[in-house]
Amino acid sequence: MTVAGNGARGLASTSGASLRARAAPALTILIGSSVWGLAWFPYRLLAQWGVAAVPAQIGTASVALLLLTLVYRRSLGTLRWSWLLVGVAFAGGATNVAFVWGTTHGHVMRVLLLFYLTPVWTALFAHWLLGERVGVRGVGLIALALGGAGLMLWSPALGWPVPNNPGEWAGAIAGAAFALNNVLLQRVSQALPGVRAEMRSWTLYLGCVVGGLLVLPLDGGAETGRAAVSALTSSSAIAALALALGCTIALTNVVVQFGLARVPANQAALIMLFEIVVAAMSSWWLASEGLGARDIAGGLCIVAAGVLSGILPDSGRCKSATAGDAMV
Repeated sequence: MTVAGNGARGLASTSGASLRARAAPALTILIGSSVWGLAWFPYRLLAQWGVAAVPAQIGTASVALLLLTLVYRRSLGTLRWSWLLVGVAFAGGATNVAFVWGTTHGHVMRVLLLFYLTPVWTALFAHWLLGERVGVRGVGLIALALGGAGLMLWSPALGWPVPNNPGEWAGAIAGAAFALNNVLLQRVSQALPGVRAEMRSWTLYLGCVVGGLLVLPLDGGAETGRAAVSALTSSSAIAALALALGCTIALTNVVVQFGLARVPANQAALIMLFEIVVAAMSSWWLASEGLGARDIAGGLCIVAAGVLSGILPDSGRCKSATAGDAMV
């Protein structure tokens, strides 16, 4: 009996350790999704304190890039010149700049839901760039997501169901760039297997810095940049917030990379949808932003398309396990 008892305890202990080992990677992705769902708020604070969206994005991305360079300096040698990596930098930069600008200036949930039209864009980009068939399933998911977007955006007064303001357009652009980024990362993993995974993130944040500098003229240009520098140098609180945000972004990226390497791609994509829950609660609580019945119905259709994209995998479909590489 003593031996059996010890065996039972040993089995329970092993099962508990196994459960913790399986839960930890999923938890890291859940934490990352929570950070992304809250990231809009510190960017809005910085904008209120004189650091506009694009300069703030440049500053935080620079901090993240510097930290990733220090942490992964031994992997820098695996980088190779390739137009694919240039494309990754471009798509990652466009994703982050548009996402930060959109959530700073637009209605957070509407911007985020338009961002999550990624199943539509992923199917199209994978077809064009990877030669993958869209198929009946893909067409159904595209129709469901676009139907949800149309339900959200259409109104008798505004006519065609298209984004109604620059913030919403930025959310849609960010989603398209995010999908392009995922497809290009798939190509990179096939064509450049020697490039370490962490260097993809490094390339993305380099694109965020360069992309932010390129579009700065559209967000006030040199005057906005000078105002941001003045605000950062004149207030330790503002500088501390920007530094903390940049460090959080870099740390989140490292943590999420751990999870993405150990969680199946479709499961990871579903966990990432928790970002919408966090954003909905935080935007309601912190910014008093609500959604109407039509917005909720359309948003549910978009989320459903994302969920079905994860739980009904197509073996030839471009996976989204690298999605965590490209967030703010």
